[in-house]
Amino acid sequence: MLLLLFRRKLFWLGVLIVLALPFVPQLVMRTATWGDRYSSAASTPTRTVAIVFGAGLRADGTPSPFLQQRLDLAAGLYAQHRVRALLVTGDNGTTSHDEPAAMKAYLVQHGVAAADVVVDDAGFSTYDSCYRAKAVFGVKDAVVVTQGYHLPRAVFTCQRLGIDTVGLGGSELSSYPSKTLSYTVREVLSSVKAVWQLVAKPKPHFLGPHESGLDQAIAAGRP
Repeated sequence: MLLLLFRRKLFWLGVLIVLALPFVPQLVMRTATWGDRYSSAASTPTRTVAIVFGAGLRADGTPSPFLQQRLDLAAGLYAQHRVRALLVTGDNGTTSHDEPAAMKAYLVQHGVAAADVVVDDAGFSTYDSCYRAKAVFGVKDAVVVTQGYHLPRAVFTCQRLGIDTVGLGGSELSSYPSKTLSYTVREVLSSVKAVWQLVAKPKPHFLGPHESGLDQAIAAGRP
């Protein structure tokens, strides 16, 4: 009888461990980046570059509400001289879906000098964007800009790929509760994938030679 009870407890303990395992990477990322995540531009430490991740476009090609929030945060960093240049990274997989171009256009409309916004057309994932930021664009230190649910993974990934990184995260968008919830849930699985990527270090979908756009923006300095 005692042996049977022990086996049952052992079984349920195993079930709990299996159910908890997918949450471990996100817990590690949240803990590791605890002191490097900020919620306002004014409190964010100064870095050379802001990396802004894509987050979808509306049907008319303008930034989605989630992406607009990220761009507003990045524009705030720029206005407060927290960063010297911005790298906008997203999906330009088709001619009808050009996230980086829409991001740059929005930032320029909101006071950022066009020469200070550099486009990464092959940022198909957080990992690709961070990898390319260092390998292709030569980023050494950065503020990554995204929503709070995505921020631990974005900061953690860039840090593990050799970029001195802090993060600025927007508050969750109360007007879009279902999307916010789905993105938050999806982040659990994305964190598991990120661990594999950071261990295996696969090359991005596209790599290519060094691009000097950020070098030129930084060297030119800001007025």
